Amino acid sequence: MLNHIVLMGRLTRDPELRRTGSGIAVASFTLAVDRDFAAQGAEKETDFVDIVAWRNTAEFVSRYFAKGRMAVVSGRLQIRNWTDKEGNKRRSAEVVADNVYFGDSKRDGAAAGGFDQTPSYPQAPAYQAPAAPAPSASGFSMLEDDDSELPF
Repeated sequence: MLNHIVLMGRLTRDPELRRTGSGIAVASFTLAVDRDFAAQGAEKETDFVDIVAWRNTAEFVSRYFAKGRMAVVSGRLQIRNWTDKEGNKRRSAEVVADNVYFGDSKRDGAAAGGFDQTPSYPQAPAYQAPAAPAPSASGFSMLEDDDSELPF
């Protein structure tokens, strides 16, 4: 059997990091995922998917992700059965995340999540293409006929 899901969306809130009684990290958050289509004359709908991450993935998510940040989650769908306070049987679906990836750059996430826009890497000088020979009246330009650098 195959149970694998990949979702891309924005966090609706900051991840909540907790620890089990034995000290294992668990983070939970909700991902807002836009549907690929919309009914004619209507806006696209959004699904809100509960995500749970464990151990190192949980610590990674709680450290580097915040509300509004785009995330790609790869994991498995899990259905939980539980009983509410009135004794009614309930079901809830959540994704257990195996991997969580950045869905945007830190600069892109700044608009949605309030991240620092200062790049942490040196800026490379802009590339400037060499000047091309001027085209002739017919719109074509002559190419140099130098085969000395060909490997054959």
